[in-house]
Amino acid sequence: MAPPEDQLEQVKDESAVAASSHSPADDRPVSTIVFVIAMQTEALPLGNKFQLVEDVDPPFPKGVPWVRYYGNYKDLEMNIVCPGKDAVLGVDSVGTISSSLLTYASIQALKPDLIINAGTAGGFKAKGASIGDVFIASHAAFHDRRIPIPVFDLYGVGLRQAFPTPNLLKELNLKVGKLSTGDSLDMSPVDESSITANDATVKDMEGAAIAYVSDLLKVPAIFLKAVTDIVDGDKPTAEEFLQNLAAVAAALDEAATQIVDFISGKSLSEL
Repeated sequence: MAPPEDQLEQVKDESAVAASSHSPADDRPVSTIVFVIAMQTEALPLGNKFQLVEDVDPPFPKGVPWVRYYGNYKDLEMNIVCPGKDAVLGVDSVGTISSSLLTYASIQALKPDLIINAGTAGGFKAKGASIGDVFIASHAAFHDRRIPIPVFDLYGVGLRQAFPTPNLLKELNLKVGKLSTGDSLDMSPVDESSITANDATVKDMEGAAIAYVSDLLKVPAIFLKAVTDIVDGDKPTAEEFLQNLAAVAAALDEAATQIVDFISGKSLSEL
C-alpha cells in the first residue's frame, strides 16, 4: 500500500536533503579540480586552454580506455578525465555507466576538492533554453529509472542538489536550471513525462550518475551544461546536436575557464 500523499512528499523532501548533504566546506583554498567530460571533442579545447598534457600512464585500471589530461593552472592542480573510446566501435563511451565508473576511479586516485561535470546537453525552449546557453545545474535527477514501488520510485529518480555556488553565479551571471539524465539521446513519451516531473531545463546522459558518485564519496560537484539542441523544438535532436556541437563546445570552454578563474584562490565556502 502506498503511503499517504503528505507522507510521500515528506519522504521526497527528506530524501533530497539527505542526498544533497556534503561534509562541511573548510577554509582551505580549492587546490585540485577534476573535470569529468564525456566526449573528447568537448575536452580537448579546454585542455588546450589550460595547457594540460595527456597522461601516458593514467592512474586507472589497466586496459580501460579512460583518458586523463593534467597540469597546473594558476594555483590549481587541474585534471580532465574522459571515458575514452569504445574498444570495439570507436565512439565516445557516453552514458551513465562509463561516467559513474570514471568518476569513482578519479576520486579515488586524484583526491579532488571539487568535481566539475562539463558537457553539452539538450535544452527545453519551454523552460527558456536556447542554443548556446550555458547553465549551472541546481539539481540533477534521472528520468529513465522507473521503479513504481513506494520509496523505490524516489530512489530511481535519485534527486540530488548540486554543490551551491551563490557567489560564482552572481559574479558570472550564469543561467541556472535543473538537469535530467538518461541513457538515450532521444526522448520517448515516457521519458518526457519523467523529465517534466523533474522540472528540467536541460537533459544529458551523465550528470545524475556523477552526482550519485560524488555524493556517495562526499566530494562536492557542480554541473556545467551548454545547450546544443532544443529537445522540444522542430529539428531532429541528433541532426541539431551534430550541427551545433563545435560552436557550443567553444561556449562551454569559455564558461568553464571563467569558472576556474573564479575558483582560483578561493575555498569551497567562498563559491
